Order: sequence, then structure tokens, then C-alpha cells
Amino acid sequence: MQRLAALAALPGLPAAPLFAQPALRAEYEAFASELAAKHGLDAQALRRLFAQIKPQPSIIRAMNAPSTALPWHAFRRGHVDAVRINGGVKFWHQHAATLARAAREYGVPEEIICATIGIETHYGGYTGSFRILDALATLAFDYPKRAAFFRDELEEFVLMGRETQLDLPALKGSYAGAMGIPQFMPSSYRKYAVDFDGDGKRNLWSSVPDVIGSVANYYKLHEWQPGGPVRMPARVAATPDASLTDDITPKTKISEFRKLGIEPVGNAGEVSDDALAALLPLETESGIQYWFGFKNFYVITRYNRSTNYAMAVYEIAQGIKSRVKGT
Repeated sequence: MQRLAALAALPGLPAAPLFAQPALRAEYEAFASELAAKHGLDAQALRRLFAQIKPQPSIIRAMNAPSTALPWHAFRRGHVDAVRINGGVKFWHQHAATLARAAREYGVPEEIICATIGIETHYGGYTGSFRILDALATLAFDYPKRAAFFRDELEEFVLMGRETQLDLPALKGSYAGAMGIPQFMPSSYRKYAVDFDGDGKRNLWSSVPDVIGSVANYYKLHEWQPGGPVRMPARVAATPDASLTDDITPKTKISEFRKLGIEPVGNAGEVSDDALAALLPLETESGIQYWFGFKNFYVITRYNRSTNYAMAVYEIAQGIKSRVKGT
């Protein structure tokens, strides 16, 4: 059996307890046994890891009041601003060669990579203060409506520790368990993080090349379409049926929207009638505005499943691009 020993898989944990350990919560005990059997890990090492969990009620409060649930005009005011755009311009100038390489290799524009890092952590300025272990465990065992998702992420976190030799109890991040400068969840780290600086490690905490490459790889593997449209204003003849606005997946052709009196507002020929789009209602201070979201818009929502989030990323990106390239 492969052991999850102190210096082999979970650094920072004692190889054996120095004193009698307190009994674990039954849920932690069962999960440790489950992971040990499933992955051939050392059950005692897992128990020692889980004994360090400190549930955080503030995490539950934050999950119940996400900023992405705000009306668009309120969310935009807090996220699309000169600070993020100016920071993105500076970040691009500092890392122009790496961003250009990522754009070539992955087909994702530099401004989208910059804006994503900017909205996530202000270009690495703030990566979160919650212990990842506490965040994931709190949500896995004390937040029933998303428990299955966070149990999976806690499992991925343990496996990430085995693969990377990172000190799991010491890692900090967001209240939802997102890590590093790009705020990857453990499963995203394992699937999408890349070693873009060639040092043999996937370091999302202090290697900017790895961060840039990993964000680009994330979007590429979620099928970013190079040169494809992202969003476009929509003009509606009447309030659309709710069935047209209840899904952000682009699955309706523009030609079908036209038949319903919903028209793209843009240059003629900018999108074809065969292009698939979703109709997105945004709550502004003057009422509801409608937008078409295309495949690339949907790809941005794979990073954070929120129309507000994707809109903000794209607007920040356009602001950065206009400053860097004058377009």
C-alpha cells in the first residue's frame, strides 16, 4: 500500500501522533477510511490531517451571499474599475513575452488572461486568507446543498498533496477553497495547471509564467474559439419568454432569435445567422438589457458560473487591450 507519510505525501504532518489524538467527527473518520481504501493512502495520516480541520461558520455565510448574485450594475461597479484595468496594463507590460507565448500556444488572447487574473486576485495582490483545508471541509460536511461537490474537491486536495509535496494544512485561499494567483480549485489544479516556466513544478502561488500558462490552458481545454465572438448587444421587440433566458449555454441560432424579434446589435456580418448564442438579461440601473453570449462567453463562465463574472472579465479585458494596443 502506498503510504501518505509526512515527507512523502503530506509534508508538515507528524509521522505519528506524539499524544493521544482526539476522536474525529464521524464524517471525517468515514471519509478518511473511504479515501484510504479508494486510493491506497495511509488512513492514519489522513486522520491526522483531518484532525486539524477547524470548521468556519463565516464560510457558510459567504457562500450564502455571493457577490456574483448582485444586480449587474452593482457587481460591475465593484469589479470593472480603473484599478483593475491599470493593473492589467502593468501586468501585460511586465509579462508581455510570456503572455504572447501563451496566446500563441493556447489561442487565448492576452487581455482575457490578464483580466481573469485581475478579477480573481488583483494580479496576485490578494489570494485569500482561509485555510484551504478548513474551507473545503466546512463546505463538504456542513453545507448540504453543495456537499457532494466539495467532498470531491477535498478528495482532489488530498491527491494534490500526494502529487506535489505541498504542505496542505498551510495552504490558504478563498472561502470556497480556490488557490493561488489564478484561484484554481484542487480539481482544476490537477487537470489544467501547467509548468510554463519549465522548472518541473506547477506553481500557481509564485510563478507568474505557470499562472499565465495555466489560465490559458484552462480556457483552451474548455474549447475557447480563437477569433470567435464573445458577446453582442441584443435588441428585443418585446420581453422575451423566460425559456429563452434561463440557460447560459449557447444553443440557439441567431436566425432563430431573429424570427422571434430578437436582433444582434453590431456590424453587419459580425456574426453569422448560424452562430449559436444564449440570451442574457442584465439588470442595469435603467432596467433590463439583453445581450447575446456566444461560445467564448460560455467558456469564461466555466471559470466562474456567473453571467456577471464573464461580463466583467470581458469588459476589463477590453479596457486593458485598448490601453495596451490602442484599439
